[in-house]
Amino acid sequence: MKEQLAKIRAEALSAFESVRDSAALDELRVKYLGKKGELTAVLKQMGRLSAEERPAMGQLANEVRAALENALDAASHKLEKAAMELKLKAETVDVTIPGKQVRVGRRHPMNTALEEIKDIFIGMGFTVLDGPEIELAELNFDRLNAEEGHPSRDWSDTFYFDEDSRVMLRSQTSPMQVRAMDSMELPIRIIAPGRVYRKDEVDATHSPMFHQVEGMVIDKNITMADLKGTLNTLAERLFGQGTVTRFRPHHFPFTEPSCEMDVQCHKCGGVGCPTCKGEGWIELLGAGMIHPRVLEMAGIDPEEWSGWAFGMGLERTALRRFKIADMRLIFENDVRFLEQF
Repeated sequence: MKEQLAKIRAEALSAFESVRDSAALDELRVKYLGKKGELTAVLKQMGRLSAEERPAMGQLANEVRAALENALDAASHKLEKAAMELKLKAETVDVTIPGKQVRVGRRHPMNTALEEIKDIFIGMGFTVLDGPEIELAELNFDRLNAEEGHPSRDWSDTFYFDEDSRVMLRSQTSPMQVRAMDSMELPIRIIAPGRVYRKDEVDATHSPMFHQVEGMVIDKNITMADLKGTLNTLAERLFGQGTVTRFRPHHFPFTEPSCEMDVQCHKCGGVGCPTCKGEGWIELLGAGMIHPRVLEMAGIDPEEWSGWAFGMGLERTALRRFKIADMRLIFENDVRFLEQF
């Protein structure tokens, strides 16, 4: 038995020393130290020894087991170290190689214009409201004094969901005026930006889907002068000191008197070009004093309160703000165009 133990020890230590991978090491562990391994098989013969021989053989067997287990641990550590070195070598990073440039996104020019508009009005004490794009015709038209038969209510101009023409994609952000009057305490100062829909043909200044910013003030002793002063301040803050504007008489059912505000064409400086359709001006917004009937339908006494409202096209504002010649560039998602901002 002594010779068997010595032979097992020598063979096992040599095998552990020369092993090259973890799978082979595990096979050696089972071969020499497993339940059916060579060392276990020898130890099962201890019962055949005399009482005087067993202590000495038991001590020798324990020494052999300890030597094999130490050799197994050393081989395992050696293989783990070698594997880690291979992994580190394979994953070595050359710090002298230039890094990959991360492309940082930019804010869309239209969103930039919107944020600037918000900042201007918030600075003047306005509240920013948001509302639904699917709207009731009652709020989009009726409560804004646009009665049945008004051209804007025609199916050729508006996207309706039902044959009764009661549910629609809002054609303006003006319903937020009604919602504000119904839910807010007086006095009111709000702007309401959002997406709107009309059956317009796509050209340099029109789109069937576009964005508006609605504004409204209701207070005591509000006049047209307050409206013009606010809008001229907006134009100069957006487009620069000395921006040329003009106000033209117009008609809107929900304002009286009404006007449209134009800004001088940024492309031609007022001479006339395709962008402004030869007029030298680009319409920016419609506005006016809130019609007394609109106030009355909201339960507001027009003898005590007055107000003004406006609705401006955000795309056209961005065109003027960044001197863009064609609205279609805003929607085409051409990276070459967007990277300029």
